[in-house]
Amino acid sequence: MTVIHSGLDATDPKMRASDVSVYYGDKKAIDNISIDIPSKYVTAFIGPSGCGKSTFLRALNRMNDTIPSARVEGTIELDNEDIYASGMDVVYLRARVGMVFQKPNPFPKSIYENIAYGPKIHGLADGKEQLDEIVETSLRRAGLWEEVKDRLQDSGTALSGGQQQRLCIARAIAVDPEVILMDEPCSALDPIATAKIEELIDELSGRYAIVIVTHSMQQAARVSQRTAFFHLGKMVEYGKTSDIFTNPIEQRTKDYITGRYG
Repeated sequence: MTVIHSGLDATDPKMRASDVSVYYGDKKAIDNISIDIPSKYVTAFIGPSGCGKSTFLRALNRMNDTIPSARVEGTIELDNEDIYASGMDVVYLRARVGMVFQKPNPFPKSIYENIAYGPKIHGLADGKEQLDEIVETSLRRAGLWEEVKDRLQDSGTALSGGQQQRLCIARAIAVDPEVILMDEPCSALDPIATAKIEELIDELSGRYAIVIVTHSMQQAARVSQRTAFFHLGKMVEYGKTSDIFTNPIEQRTKDYITGRYG
């Protein structure tokens, strides 16, 4: 039984998961999770390593489809539409629900092409002028434009780790997503680059529904308005971040937050 804090908004969620379980072969990695992901907030998933938070995150845009042994049960909806329905266009889904991975993974192309690639595929730009505009806007939103505007033809892989991660965020927002999933986006970065990404998450939060998996409770406390605590494949507790960190209902949440395990 998941404990949900009272006081959560009853507005229509952007995404809704109901009784979701994920299996890898016979192994149950996620056990019966239900959660509403609100629009325009940052929701953090916290919990010890291997507790299933990344697996659940990947279920939100069908990234687990790429693993042959993975199987998802239950329902996940985006704007009340079942994303696992047979007619769902997965490419279109992943444009609407973008993803930023733990390790920056720019394409081995120019900075410009990294951003332009998605809009070209999805037909979001009529001609080069519009494409230029999307590239600039996306890089500005990702706080990277001033650093790269004079070297847009340089390879994206030539940037520093923190810049590469911001490039990946710019690439995700270039296709005008509604949700951005971030799987430990700062774990490979130094503190200065991490601070820039956190600042960026804060700036983007009013525009997109953002879900971040983080192993850092301090980061969850800094960037999110909602926090879900995962343990052993289950979601133990979900509520306002301030409540989870100062007044958790569940003993297991309390033990994790006070450092008894994790």
